[in-house]
Amino acid sequence: MKNFRFIKLLGLSLLMYFSVMGVNFGQGSISGTVTDEDGIPLIGASVYVQNTSTGTITDMDGKYQFNLDEGKHVIIASYIGNATQSQEVTVVNGQNVVADFVLGQDNMSLDEVVVTGTFGSRSQKESPISMTYLNSAQIEALATNSQADILRTVPGITAEGGGGEVASNIFVRGLPSGGQYQFTPLEVDGMPVLSTFGLNSSAHDVYFRTDMGIRNLEFIRGGSSTLFGAGSVAGIINYTSVVGSETPKSKVAYEWGNGGRSKMDFVTSGPAAKNLFYAVSGFYRYDDGPLETGLPTRGYQLRGNLRKLFNDGKSSFTFYTQYIDDNVQFYLPYPLDNSGAKPVRPIGNDGEEIFTLLTSQATDFSFDTPNGVFETPISNGVITKGGFAMFDLNHSFGNDWRLHTKVKAAKYDHWFNLFLDGDGAHNTPESQSDYLADRSLPTNATFVYTDSGQEMKSTDLLFENRVLDRQRPMEEMVGELNLTKSYNGHNITVGTFMSDTKAEDNNWIWSYLGDFSNSPRMVSLTYTDSLNNEVDYTSGGYINGSGRQTSNKVLQSIKTAVYAADEMTFDQWVVDLGVRWERAAGILSLEKGVGSNNFNKGTVSASDFAVAGGVLYKMNTTTNLYANLSKGYFFPELRGVKFSSPGNPQTYKTEGVMQGELGAKVGNSKLSATGALFFVALSDRRSVDFVNDGQGGVKEEVQVQSTQTMGLETSLSYKIAKWLTGYGNFTYQDHKFTKVERKPEQVGNKLRRQPNVLGMVGINYDQRGIDFDLSANFSGKKFANDANTVELDGYNIVRMAAGYKIGLGDKQSLRLGFSVFNLLNTVGVTEGSPRQGNSQVAGGDYFVGRPILPRRVFLNARFEF
Repeated sequence: MKNFRFIKLLGLSLLMYFSVMGVNFGQGSISGTVTDEDGIPLIGASVYVQNTSTGTITDMDGKYQFNLDEGKHVIIASYIGNATQSQEVTVVNGQNVVADFVLGQDNMSLDEVVVTGTFGSRSQKESPISMTYLNSAQIEALATNSQADILRTVPGITAEGGGGEVASNIFVRGLPSGGQYQFTPLEVDGMPVLSTFGLNSSAHDVYFRTDMGIRNLEFIRGGSSTLFGAGSVAGIINYTSVVGSETPKSKVAYEWGNGGRSKMDFVTSGPAAKNLFYAVSGFYRYDDGPLETGLPTRGYQLRGNLRKLFNDGKSSFTFYTQYIDDNVQFYLPYPLDNSGAKPVRPIGNDGEEIFTLLTSQATDFSFDTPNGVFETPISNGVITKGGFAMFDLNHSFGNDWRLHTKVKAAKYDHWFNLFLDGDGAHNTPESQSDYLADRSLPTNATFVYTDSGQEMKSTDLLFENRVLDRQRPMEEMVGELNLTKSYNGHNITVGTFMSDTKAEDNNWIWSYLGDFSNSPRMVSLTYTDSLNNEVDYTSGGYINGSGRQTSNKVLQSIKTAVYAADEMTFDQWVVDLGVRWERAAGILSLEKGVGSNNFNKGTVSASDFAVAGGVLYKMNTTTNLYANLSKGYFFPELRGVKFSSPGNPQTYKTEGVMQGELGAKVGNSKLSATGALFFVALSDRRSVDFVNDGQGGVKEEVQVQSTQTMGLETSLSYKIAKWLTGYGNFTYQDHKFTKVERKPEQVGNKLRRQPNVLGMVGINYDQRGIDFDLSANFSGKKFANDANTVELDGYNIVRMAAGYKIGLGDKQSLRLGFSVFNLLNTVGVTEGSPRQGNSQVAGGDYFVGRPILPRRVFLNARFEF
């Protein structure tokens, strides 16, 4: 009797369970093919039932098949970098439904699948964070000179590229002008180019250049970026590489620019063997410009990857590698004519406009140091030689379990050599008599041009400058591991990140005397002393006795992080929750007096946690509302750590950051638009600056600051016609210092080099083989320093590009085109003199600043086959 009751109860329970779960015993299947717009099968595309974990990925031929309960279902097909597509199907018991998908790259609807800022993959529209996506065609159209040329098109980004191809200053909305990539790590294929900032001041873009092997760029903003991989305070810049497929593809491009630029760029990809695919890309470039110095920019980069598919295409193993050997000239601020309404490029001794004070004549000098004779490498500018190797395993265990792990090793021989912006005391052109008087030199001195032996005209001006040579070799090991389970709308991930980065920072500084002209000529100064001896104050222009080594340090950063997150998707809701804990340790070795063999050595460490949450509500098929809030942290730069006593480094604490955002995303076939209100508060940030020490050298200055920002960010793209699109973005930010240790008078001041207003507007035409793009970037007024003593005017940078595509056969073409950077030849000043810092003032005959690079025209030809 008891057994009968038990069986009856069990049967009733099973009946109730299947009723509640909505199980339908009738089943059919669905199958089909997923391709791109060119009909090429997409390997590894995701095909699944909306709001469930039921689905699969496509095989080597772009085909898929899985079983489904009978009834109506919405099937989603997605692929990284392509627009997501959906179809409603009706499954009948015992029958197969065929549903094919063609995934394009139309980004109007914000439906491209992205992988940055998520532990899975999802579209821009369904991500509860601010995000910008650029495909390869958009990146190539920019004809980029630097990362700044790409990133200034992104809302909320202040990008300064006046220094040339590398070391772009990238500032994120609401945060101080840390320079380079302090708050926004630069990543390639989901792994940081360098995981730690602050071992020296070299920007991370010195180790990597964009080329035609870039598939897309994803830039996420906001505090949720703290959770992922290496972690970030305010955003992640992630470039994704082209990978091979069953269909061979190749592109080769040639570019010519005025001022002596030539460049060849290529990418080729395809099958290497069964289930094995390759992609190789790279460039070689020679450039005498964009500013005439006699010092060329030249070098190359090669990148590649090899991907092996297994487990019926559900798993992959990819090997990535890069090698770079490149020399790039870097342009610093210099004295501008300040006699008019605003600073402009000055006129030199030869009556010509001065664009730069870099010069090929100030090369090949050498001098004695405690460690032997030093020969300056200044002629090669910024030198980077080395590369990385990375292994990426993405494995599906089945039953909705996934493992994703990456390991990367990098090593670079790197020098950052630069001409500074003056002698550290005067910093402006001087008459010959003033030069002698200010240095207490006899009036019987003579000034002779070293290249001709001719004596200078009495009216010719002098400019004494310094060169700072910085040797910065770097090596790093990085690892990341994520385990993800998808279950009933949840995407739960636990992971860990580890890095070990070591970098040297050895500095030499020396001075030379030149005239005030474009690419200055060296000047020999001789005089007769009181004992009637002839004294050479300079030798070939080099100021005798000025050369010295000023720094010998080795810094090492070791980081370990663990994190967990749940990305939940329900009918109309997307909810993200995550937490991260991280510890950073620093090992310091600083020589006290170069050549003394007396070192300050010590270790520091700090740990902190981050919490982030986001929610998105799908109002309808075109409009989503979202909000996010986070509490994060930032590890102070190790280069700014001082020793309170031998062997005892100062206290090392994390810097706190709070961020919040409330916004909306709209996307349909004609319109894509985003808008968000944001808030950022950074607490107790240790700001590190290099300023003049008053004795011809440069010293590090550390200041503890807190800041607060509230603002608005919008973007809009509208398809006026099938062949004509208008686009633009706008950012307003109201920022201020809320705390400044030792300088309380700066509380309430604006953040330096962060404008209140940023914006862009543009139009794009593409029809019948003809393409045309015109855009204007606006950066509003900003202050050059924390003291707010110098206000810089706003400026516009206008770009234009056009081309014509000629068909050469089946899926083969030639595009001939041109582009113009700074079409209106604007002379806006992007920054003042960082080395003068808060001591710089707006008045005087000269103002030391860095203007926008002048107009440059490029011609290009691109073959696709």
